[in-house]
Amino acid sequence: MNQFPLKRHLALLPLLAALVLAGCATGTVVPPSSLPTAPAAFKENGGTVTSTHTPATTVTAPGQTQGLWWQVFADPLLDQLVEQANRNNNSIQVAAARLAQARALAGLTDASRALQVGLSTGVARQNNSTTGNTPQTLVSTGLNLSYEVDLFGKLSAASDAASLDATSRDALLRSTQLLVQAEVTQTYLSLRATDSERALVRDTLQAYRNTLQLTEVRYREGDVAELDVARVRSEVASTESDVLALDQRRAQLEHALAVLVGELASNFSVPPTQWATALPAIPAGVPSTVLTRRPDISAAQSSMQAAQARVGVAKAAWFPSFSLTANGGYAAPEIKDLFSLSTRAWGVGALLSLPVFDGGKREAGLSSANAELDMAQASYREQVLVAFREVEDQLSSLRLLAEQSEAQSRSVASSSRATQLSDARYRNGFVSQLELLDAQRSELRNRRQALQVRAAQYQATVGLIRALGGGWV
Repeated sequence: MNQFPLKRHLALLPLLAALVLAGCATGTVVPPSSLPTAPAAFKENGGTVTSTHTPATTVTAPGQTQGLWWQVFADPLLDQLVEQANRNNNSIQVAAARLAQARALAGLTDASRALQVGLSTGVARQNNSTTGNTPQTLVSTGLNLSYEVDLFGKLSAASDAASLDATSRDALLRSTQLLVQAEVTQTYLSLRATDSERALVRDTLQAYRNTLQLTEVRYREGDVAELDVARVRSEVASTESDVLALDQRRAQLEHALAVLVGELASNFSVPPTQWATALPAIPAGVPSTVLTRRPDISAAQSSMQAAQARVGVAKAAWFPSFSLTANGGYAAPEIKDLFSLSTRAWGVGALLSLPVFDGGKREAGLSSANAELDMAQASYREQVLVAFREVEDQLSSLRLLAEQSEAQSRSVASSSRATQLSDARYRNGFVSQLELLDAQRSELRNRRQALQVRAAQYQATVGLIRALGGGWV
């Protein structure tokens, strides 16, 4: 009985076993079951917002933000600044370059799955025993083809991972755009709030100066003591210091805005004007499914999926690789004979290779890929937790700031009335100048606090829009 066929069949058993196991080599890893459980509603919105966070397997398209969200503030200059930042901001340009790099790497990975074709030509001078001791010159030219058959999905998994990396970079670009847009908006609104506070303090300073003039007149007439004049002069100087501090703050905000829009601070200015920016109202009942549009969540999700694909690549390293090659061309000792029929040559081949011992390289690669997947899963979970926290933070800020604004309005009204009464009594000589100064200081403090609360409402509104991924519809 001929034993050679049986031996050949036995020799193929490892390969057949590898083919059977190939299905589990690069299979998609099931997402972790330990993802955060979404609450039924946002706590800080009175329990009226349905929360249905979607896991990574069914999330919507990455980076699906809501476009021109800053236009809800109805400020043409703000619109212009944000658009300028979209074009010129350096952080956005860096993120765009990283996306282009990731896409190029994805194309490079895809290229390894395609047929490789090359042309070669060469001249060699050689001597061997079959031709005697006379050296000969050999001229050759040919076409070479090679193709690696993706039997176990290693190449496709690597391609998927690179593509997911590019998707993650695309989401990070959108995240950077959203961050820059929010920073421009918040910086601009802070500048406008500072303009209003500067105007208020300057008006108060003028009122103090008028009071000082009146007090000096009364001092010369002997109606008040020099102490009263000193007190008013102290208040004037203190308020002048506040004006200078606000001027410094405005200059710094203007310089920060210049960097955000990609201009030199020396060439950039925003003229002071009245703060007329609209404060949009966030509607109740915003579903938390909008969180799936957050670019940072999409980026974390794509990174996790890329890590899953790389686990498959690492597993596929345990299985054989199969390559096909072909070449054809001409070889002759003389160039004039190079393309004659007698000098042509061709060849085809197939190579099946299976690593046997590598000192633990493949095992270490698989361990590394699994560790990368664990990190990506933890990062994804963390990103979801942070998203809900940021929304809750801004919702609570808006709710409490609305109540604070109402209380501060009552305080401003009362302190303003107290200043009017104290001024009238002081002019008629019924109260001391110290009582008038106390009333004026109290009114200024309350008015500044009211402006600061209003500014905080704008900041929290922008923060909520950003936390929701750039919109709420």
